[in-house]
Amino acid sequence: MSKLAKNLLDDPRLTAYALGELPATEAKEFEMELQKDKEAQEEVKTIQKQAGLLKEELKSESEPRLTYEQREKVMPTSKTSWFMKWGLGGAIAAMLVVIVFKEPLMRKMISDDEGLAGKVFGKAEGIQEETVAEMEQDIAASPAIARAEKKEVQRSRVAKKSMAKMKSSRAMAPQAAMESVASFGLKGGGAVGSIAPWPGHPPAEPANSESYAEAKVNEFIRVLDNPLSTFSVDVDTASYSNMRRFINNGTLPPKDSVKVEEFINYFNYKYPAPTGKTPFTVNMEVAKSPWNKDYKLVRIGLKGKEIALNSRPNSNLVFLLDVSGSMSNPNKLPLLKESLKMLLRKLDERDRISIVVYAGASGLVLKPTPANKKVDIIQALNRLNAGGSTNGGAGIELAYKTAMEGYIKGGINRVILATDGDFNVGTTGRSALLELIKKKAESKIFLTVLGLGMGNYKDDTLETLAQNGNGNYAYIDNMNEAKKVLNEDLSGTLMTIAKDVKFQVEFNPAKVSGYRLVGYENRMLKARDFNDDKKDAGEVGAGHTVTAFYEIIPAGVKFKGPGIDKLKYQVAKAAPKKVLKEEVSGSSELLTVKLRYKEPEGKESTKVEFPLNGANTEFNNASEDFRFAAAVATYAQILKEDSRVGDKKLSDVLSIAKNAKGTDKYSYRQEFIELVELANEIKNPVSK
Repeated sequence: MSKLAKNLLDDPRLTAYALGELPATEAKEFEMELQKDKEAQEEVKTIQKQAGLLKEELKSESEPRLTYEQREKVMPTSKTSWFMKWGLGGAIAAMLVVIVFKEPLMRKMISDDEGLAGKVFGKAEGIQEETVAEMEQDIAASPAIARAEKKEVQRSRVAKKSMAKMKSSRAMAPQAAMESVASFGLKGGGAVGSIAPWPGHPPAEPANSESYAEAKVNEFIRVLDNPLSTFSVDVDTASYSNMRRFINNGTLPPKDSVKVEEFINYFNYKYPAPTGKTPFTVNMEVAKSPWNKDYKLVRIGLKGKEIALNSRPNSNLVFLLDVSGSMSNPNKLPLLKESLKMLLRKLDERDRISIVVYAGASGLVLKPTPANKKVDIIQALNRLNAGGSTNGGAGIELAYKTAMEGYIKGGINRVILATDGDFNVGTTGRSALLELIKKKAESKIFLTVLGLGMGNYKDDTLETLAQNGNGNYAYIDNMNEAKKVLNEDLSGTLMTIAKDVKFQVEFNPAKVSGYRLVGYENRMLKARDFNDDKKDAGEVGAGHTVTAFYEIIPAGVKFKGPGIDKLKYQVAKAAPKKVLKEEVSGSSELLTVKLRYKEPEGKESTKVEFPLNGANTEFNNASEDFRFAAAVATYAQILKEDSRVGDKKLSDVLSIAKNAKGTDKYSYRQEFIELVELANEIKNPVSK
């Protein structure tokens, strides 16, 4: 595909031109650009064909009637409702007033979305054939809404702050209202506003049943007791985007949901890419700790080799989609379908797509289909509806069976599971699901887990599946996050460059008396696991960065953590000089990092080592990336209520992050700053 065609795929004018939405003068200019590239012209034809098919599909639909449950969702439960006064026509007219008022902006945004454009502007009578509830779902799930202009972004920031201040009086509005979101989010940002519940409107969701693994915090460890620290890498980011969902809804996230490493690894850092045979570079930096002036902070950063998306091997992708009743809300199945349509834009004839769905039973709704047959795939997605119970085990079995039948040797073979994790039929227990997914991981088929929704979200289950299924795990809270995971970071999401990647750090007791690993609590391994090739560990995708912090207590500084009892049968290791090898007693090394990994289809691991010398750099003189990552780590630890950050407050996080924001291509760092501001308002409300 040419450079021009690639650029045009992300140009909103392409879809607008195909649907006849560009002004005449601009359309002529754009047409001249199209004449330079036949592939771009074919893309226009494809969009026009898709829009035509969607129009025909809408013509064949009978006029729906609102059920009692639907009326309850969009109308007040009072004796004399506005619906009874105005009728359905009046209700639609009210919505049209909003749409007409913002029509120029809405038309521009919606023209970028084939599905919504066909429904709203593609047919004169189309709006009258939609229920109010369906219109809300289309708008809330649409990627077009996430691409608002700058003035709307500014309005969204104001709305976010208003929501945070409303928390105490709102007392957490009903989930149904929070999910009827009219979002004009930031780049990478979450929903920022919600339709307020009408008087007397009862909650449409059951009591919150979200579940997270129990929060743990790593303690300081005395080097003489245990000089080795071993852990599996983690490239997951779900915890960060899940936190964003809570903050944007006006509340702090549960502390069990906060994983420090996933906050840190949400962001990319400027580590040099590898140039040799080793698929990684390991980068280290040390400075004084921002949490304790007597301690130091060590950053270990891993950078995977980059593979251009157009250089990827052929792929065999199986979408395993949860279509159970719990997935019916706009931020679940409707959002998922639009997210997968976005992914399709990056795929071509080299890729094969299959769709497996599961609810009470599982089934293959799309046999392996070349990804350039986008109309067939989009039609299959559009036909999906949520309903029934959730038999996740049966769906997993069928998805891996389908993936094995289409297995491409040397290619990308991956199951993409999308669900809220609420398994309630068949294989439901975490231990049973764990055994099932471990077995499937032996098939050399990798796993991507996409979590969605709120209220009944099962983070602990999805994390277990990803960790044990050679997988990565992300939480999709809006279309911008879908764009990040399935577009901007697609190479890393799909292409695994190494599996079973483990770190082992050995500390020099002559220089370090104690240490703690910041985060990675559920990724800890035993020292002997490092050399055990049967022990599963994390996977790293193309271009991924992995960052870990150790806070260390320098030798000579009093160790304040728990030690071990005096030994009865062995001589106590009282002084470092007595236990050091003679050749390193004068070494300036603080530690040595050992990294072990396997090739994606390999069985034996390779080990590399990197030493780190000590330094006495002030925190404010450390690199921007070091300081920004430390700000993110501080924020996460405050949310976890971890006392090891001392007296640091969210205002301190803001100060560090603003001064270390640096280059911010996609505005993710700016969004972080705004989220911290919101969290600060929630945590410290201003009394009136």
